[in-house]
Amino acid sequence: MRNETNEENKARVLWFTGLSGAGKTTIAKEVERQLKAMGVNVAWLDGDVMREYFPCTGFSKEERNAHIIKAGFVAKMLSDHGVTVVASFISPYEETRAKVREMCARYTEFYVSTPLTECEKRDVKGLYAKVRSGQIKQFTGVDDPYETPKNPELEINTMGLSIEQSAAQVMDYLSQDGGI
Repeated sequence: MRNETNEENKARVLWFTGLSGAGKTTIAKEVERQLKAMGVNVAWLDGDVMREYFPCTGFSKEERNAHIIKAGFVAKMLSDHGVTVVASFISPYEETRAKVREMCARYTEFYVSTPLTECEKRDVKGLYAKVRSGQIKQFTGVDDPYETPKNPELEINTMGLSIEQSAAQVMDYLSQDGGI
């Protein structure tokens, strides 16, 4: 159930989705930094960070969906109270992202569309190597699906772009959209 914000509340939920290693968190953190510098009341939510606090969160489709719905609820509550939320979650399923969109009054989806081969090259955590060696199963984009967003407000293809250039696309979108 969507809770509409009042006229004065300009807070929104900026939802970054994409494969592991796509650059979601890096771009989101830069956007958060820039928004803070502009005086925006902002909070960052991240899938890996939330899993540290909710360690029993699993990786089945049902568990992933529950994780994203919980994150969406936290984002909704924060935004309802005037905090702009910058959220970086793989959030692999279109149906679940749609539920979060429905929950949050001012939801904006950013699809970080980095190709899988590039994500594997950028993998600082070594997760893709573990997947390829069989140590990790149900990994999004390899042996578990990632459903590409059908209608994101902005698609960010990070190939050949710096972090600053990627974040600039987001900030330009928000500026044109009247979101900042």
